[in-house]
Amino acid sequence: MIKFTETILRDGQQSLIATRMKIEDILPALEKMDNIGYHSIEMWGGATFDSCLRYLDEDPWLRLSKINMRVKNTSLQMLLRGQNILGYKHYPDDVLEKFIARSIDNGISIIRIFDALNDIRNIQKSIQYTNKYGAHAQGTIVYTTSPIHNIDHYVDTARSLQEIGADSICLKDMAGLLTPYRCYKLIKKLKKELDIPIQLHSHNTSGMAFMTYLKGIEAGVDIIDTAISPFSSGTSQPTTETMLATLTGTDYDPGINLKKVDELSAYFHEIRNKYSDYLGTFEVDPRVITYQLPGGMLSNLHNQLKEQGMLDKYNDVLKEVPRVRKDMGYPPLVTPTSQIVGTQAVFNVISGERYSLVSSETREYVRGMYGRPPGDIDNNIKEKILGDKEQITERPGDLIPSRFAETLDSIKDFVTKEEDVLSYILFPEIAEEFLKKHY
Repeated sequence: MIKFTETILRDGQQSLIATRMKIEDILPALEKMDNIGYHSIEMWGGATFDSCLRYLDEDPWLRLSKINMRVKNTSLQMLLRGQNILGYKHYPDDVLEKFIARSIDNGISIIRIFDALNDIRNIQKSIQYTNKYGAHAQGTIVYTTSPIHNIDHYVDTARSLQEIGADSICLKDMAGLLTPYRCYKLIKKLKKELDIPIQLHSHNTSGMAFMTYLKGIEAGVDIIDTAISPFSSGTSQPTTETMLATLTGTDYDPGINLKKVDELSAYFHEIRNKYSDYLGTFEVDPRVITYQLPGGMLSNLHNQLKEQGMLDKYNDVLKEVPRVRKDMGYPPLVTPTSQIVGTQAVFNVISGERYSLVSSETREYVRGMYGRPPGDIDNNIKEKILGDKEQITERPGDLIPSRFAETLDSIKDFVTKEEDVLSYILFPEIAEEFLKKHY
């Protein structure tokens, strides 16, 4: 039996309507969703936290507790960026531990933990704290392709995740690059080497994800991520209804009633109309296979260049991204490395001279403050960017002093709970504005 994780409340809507779904549109669907028979509902983490504060005038913690009050039968799942938590840089261990503890206290049962570089050092504390506070710690392999990313690399990463306490493994294919037959080989090897369940996550950006899921299932994967049809496919996950219909009546039958999902589909079709201004593309974009850009990154690059009045440079930037990625040691392109590589590619193109303009994030990446790159950074680029500064070799989190108690003391006049302090640490400006407005 294959289990399903429903992503419509997090990655589905994040991929297709820029994470703009309001809590008022989520609550009416929860009772039916809770009675479908899903393994879990992914509904928090990723960009939802930032979006609640920045765009929706919502407290992300209140969103979590409201959903938790209504979902009684199904595990609530979130996506955590390891030492980055839900922000775009590394945070100290005391903040990470407090964030995980409060997330679990507010209703999260499963935490999917990833690091953009697959640097186990950036995941270890998150898994440790998730184990400590009693939730399921899902260690994540971020999938990409490069001369150094082969099946043995991913199996070694998965084995390390299991050794440090992961309760399951997620193979996270954020750009839809995983081909069906490569998926089959990889899952087969993982099932042979590991003693814990394996979950498969992909996006249909390239058009391969449905086929990839089917080969993954045949290879023995335990759980797949899908989204109900109004927020599925394109840059989102494969469609829940389609995968259910495919598996019903087979040895992999998940035992989920398709009619119940159809009722939810009708509801979300109506909801989608409210967000037409943000609606992304459902089209397949095979360029991702060549440029390895997640769908959201393609649109971000397009918007960056449009704002600069340099949209004619779009194709040049697409060609520059793989060059920057190679220079940087082939990082997988997922938050925050996708933003770092994409922005630097834009700088390289619009300045006319590669690395004459360097973002602060690129500088920190090269210095080692995001962790250990999968491959070697080009020596000439490294010297140009760092000059006489030394690269760090320690776990970046070890270099960041504790912050929670000090921050609490400095903002105690406009916070009412520990969760407010965490919001402020992650997003100081927008959280301060939100908290002063609402409290």
